[in-house]
Amino acid sequence: MARSDRIIPEMFVDDGPGAIDFYQRAFGATEISRMMAPDGKKLLHAELEVAGHRLFVCDEFPASDGGTCRCPRTLGGTGVRLMLEVDNADRTVERAIAAGAKVLMPVQDMFWGARYGKLLDPFGHEWGINQQMQQLTEAEETKKAHEYFSKR
Repeated sequence: MARSDRIIPEMFVDDGPGAIDFYQRAFGATEISRMMAPDGKKLLHAELEVAGHRLFVCDEFPASDGGTCRCPRTLGGTGVRLMLEVDNADRTVERAIAAGAKVLMPVQDMFWGARYGKLLDPFGHEWGINQQMQQLTEAEETKKAHEYFSKR
């Protein structure tokens, strides 16, 4: 596992054990550790490995229990998109859909030289699925971006 990660996303959800199961089925996450609350119902903390990187998952707790972070369902959306670089965007999206994700943007060829799509996981977190197909120069990418946005 990559221990060189210096910034580790900590995602808050409304069903920690369910989220662990989803991330395993959708993205091939490996569960490194799990700590449940004393009542055995809520997830205090789990460490997952996804694509060689660490990801923490926690249940949301009320402020009266010291909880300061909120999950997307409580917030009515999310302010963060997690980008997942993959070898096959189409296959990854199909797997995530089968696990319960919803497509926000179908996988398509994008101006930066990638196959890219966006998903919403069952816990309200948004994922960008990126398969870099070619490396473009800044000039090539700028030209393709202008072409892409002129068609919209």
